[in-house]
Amino acid sequence: MKLVIKDLSKTYKNGVKALDSLDLEIGVGMFGLLGPNGAGKSSLMRTIATLQKPDSGSIYFGDVNVLEQQNDFRKVLGYLPQDFGVYPNMSALDLLDYFARLKGIAKNSERKEIVKRVLDVTNLYAVRSKSVSGYSGGMKQRFGIAQLLLNNPKLIIVDEPTAGLDPAERHRFLNVLREIGTNHTVIFSTHIVDDVNELCHEMAILNGGKLLARSTPKRAEEELKGLIWNKEVSREEAIEYNKELSILSSKYNQENRINIRVYSQDSLDTAGFVQVEPNLEDVYFVALKND
Repeated sequence: MKLVIKDLSKTYKNGVKALDSLDLEIGVGMFGLLGPNGAGKSSLMRTIATLQKPDSGSIYFGDVNVLEQQNDFRKVLGYLPQDFGVYPNMSALDLLDYFARLKGIAKNSERKEIVKRVLDVTNLYAVRSKSVSGYSGGMKQRFGIAQLLLNNPKLIIVDEPTAGLDPAERHRFLNVLREIGTNHTVIFSTHIVDDVNELCHEMAILNGGKLLARSTPKRAEEELKGLIWNKEVSREEAIEYNKELSILSSKYNQENRINIRVYSQDSLDTAGFVQVEPNLEDVYFVALKND
């Protein structure tokens, strides 16, 4: 089942154009939506999740008109917003049972089976009796995934889910998403390039509410082959190069010198640059610079 977005636009009352005639198709699997803060990612997620109406455009999931058949669509939707609140002083087991009742799962034995399954999938079964308010940030995010899996959704939306997680929690959370992404349509919205590179088969880059690029991470990197150059320079040299070249990123090394990565269709070897293999971060910065 495909999610098909056509000519979607949204301008807020303060004049900010969050979505600008956006067209996008997303199929089964992990789809990464990459963009800086303020790019329109959360606006798109909220619009797809029927939490706000666009000014114009259409969204279809299979044969369901998302904007006109909201109740039907919500039955197959799982949504984890950027800020997911939980009820204090309730165990994960009790809270999931409560959410399952709200989702219409009336039979006690069925609820028990479903709750156990989602706790297993999210690796929370061992701490099922612990209060969710006492969970770590990563555990709370995994609990968020557990609650949205209760109704076996066909489409799952997760908005900036790894922001603020430590490296170990981030990897545990990504492993959970990787597992459920094999048989669901999962839209993974983030500004963290590594998350998309590790997790997603397909991706899009968004900025200013517009679609800048749509590809697979591997294909996007291959398209930059032969166009990315690197050189170790001083801070002063970096400032001068920035005036004449398209510097994508710069990082200090242990010698307190700077490695600059440059996008150029012309050869830079005579200036001491070395051609290097492109990565997804290069793809991201090239798209933003060309916007």
